[in-house]
Amino acid sequence: MTRRTEWAEPDGAGPERARSERPGPGRAGSRRAGPAMTGGGADSPGAEKELPPQDPAERARAICLRLLTGQPRTRKQLADALKKREIPDEVAEEVLSRFEEVGLINDAAFADAWVESRHHGRGLARRALARELRTKGVDSAVVDEAVGQLDSDQEEETARELVARKLRSTRGLDRDRRIRRLAGMLARKGYPEGMALRVVRQALEAEGEASDDLYETY
Repeated sequence: MTRRTEWAEPDGAGPERARSERPGPGRAGSRRAGPAMTGGGADSPGAEKELPPQDPAERARAICLRLLTGQPRTRKQLADALKKREIPDEVAEEVLSRFEEVGLINDAAFADAWVESRHHGRGLARRALARELRTKGVDSAVVDEAVGQLDSDQEEETARELVARKLRSTRGLDRDRRIRRLAGMLARKGYPEGMALRVVRQALEAEGEASDDLYETY
């Protein structure tokens, strides 16, 4: 039997509440009407205690929708958020699976967008991008496919651009310190050591810096 999923948020209104808020005659009626006029009613602490507890599935959907409003999230990120808010595991699994079915959760699309944004925006290499995606709970196969969008040539070209932007700020330093600073910057962004040293060496040579013994030194 298929479980019917209700997406509307409960409004807490009903006949009982309508009768309780209807003003009566005289001073007693004024007292009953008072809370509604001063911000009482369903939003007041007393009224909240009288309402039935919210269905866990409704809470789970509301939490996921709120988190997805600001930015895309992986299934693992949403699962962690639901667990933190003490949503039962079976309810969380059902809600997350439904969100995947309708396309609100898509780890493959998330990974592709992450690689595109973080490589072009921050200059991160494949190794750093893969590490970030794994920390967000993306499956290894999905990670490999996403970072596979970048080939070695594109990665090296980005490394050259990063070094070119940083090169001027290292002028005035001795050669060894320039090498360490530039190669270290690339290493922090996930570039392989061999590529980093080659790109730095070529940039310094183009600037007229002697670096013939670079590979012997580092």
